[in-house]
Amino acid sequence: MAETLKKGSRVTGAARDKLAADLKKKYDAGASIRALAEETGRSYGFVHRMLSESGVTLRGRGGATRGKKAQTA
Repeated sequence: MAETLKKGSRVTGAARDKLAADLKKKYDAGASIRALAEETGRSYGFVHRMLSESGVTLRGRGGATRGKKAQTA
């Protein structure tokens, strides 16, 4: 689906629903928002908005955190 969309073109109606479902499936399978944006030729913000509209629970950013150190046994 993503290959048939022209960069910067408006995505509405059934095409938008299909793209949102496709992005949701790939994100739930572990793909990052940045990877999905690159794959579809869309911006990070567009993909983020599409996922949010689809009701996806977005993952945290990961990386180092400043929480308590894990206790070693």
